[in-house]
Amino acid sequence: MAKEKFEDALEKLEKIVREMEAGDLPLDSALKSFEEGIRLIRFCSAKLDETQRRVELLLEKENALQIKPFQDEDVDEP
Repeated sequence: MAKEKFEDALEKLEKIVREMEAGDLPLDSALKSFEEGIRLIRFCSAKLDETQRRVELLLEKENALQIKPFQDEDVDEP
């Protein structure tokens, strides 16, 4: 089986969200879509975590830049 790509998983997840938001799925189909969506979320999250660790390692090896924790721009700080 071919290795799943982050971009493909994200595209599938976006499709599931659109279908579920439309509200036209029968209950069984909605549940299956929800389960697949959870799987895709976990996969994407793991890929992002792995990528972040790799970037941090590369920066650490280069010792040229300081690693700063990622902060979402949409989050309001007190």
